[in-house]
Amino acid sequence: MELRLYWSIINRRPWLILALVALFLLSYFLFAPKVPTSYTASMRFVVGVKPEAGSGNYYTYDRYYTWLTAEYLLDDLAEVVKSRAFANDVAALVEINVPAGAIQGSTAAGKLHRILTVTMTWGNQEELARISEALVQVLREHSATYFTQLSTDSAVISLIDPPSIGQVGASLRQRLDLPLRLILALVVGIALAFLLDYLDDTIRHRADVESLGLPILAEIPTRRGVLAGFRRRRSTP
Repeated sequence: MELRLYWSIINRRPWLILALVALFLLSYFLFAPKVPTSYTASMRFVVGVKPEAGSGNYYTYDRYYTWLTAEYLLDDLAEVVKSRAFANDVAALVEINVPAGAIQGSTAAGKLHRILTVTMTWGNQEELARISEALVQVLREHSATYFTQLSTDSAVISLIDPPSIGQVGASLRQRLDLPLRLILALVVGIALAFLLDYLDDTIRHRADVESLGLPILAEIPTRRGVLAGFRRRRSTP
């Protein structure tokens, strides 16, 4: 019975709910911030160290320590790629006017064992392609400079996956923006409908009169109730 009462309250003012939903929908298309198109480039490098020349006929665990040294170098190289000095070297090779700070802020590095993954996000696809090529060139041709600072001159960096450029898709927040607005509008509309019904002192049902303690002398049925009673009388033999 309560569910029917709740539905009658909502059904009494559907225009209010629909108006709020339409208003929120209109505000989304008019005032939603325009997200600029951005692109991402991803590339992978393998980092290794040249084995030392043997000086005798004894076992030196050289391969094990070579792999271990490469992993330590990769940890440092991941931070070097995100540094301002590295961004300056990349910006010097790019033919377009690109600030080094923008390159530094758009570069991210990840590492797994001896694999370095570099990712860049940029607003222009053509510029991103040039910056990615410059980044690869800096790592391959100027790696000795950075590894000298890391106390070794035998490091080797090889490109295993060239820059792959793709458009960045919409974030989860952007995809949920419109559904959340519509749900919020629906909830606010239903809440206002119940508030207006609570403030409305119009008598509509028998229970409204009984709650006031007034005697009920007669009750006029609704049109639907009259038609239903008329059909029952006609169907009765």
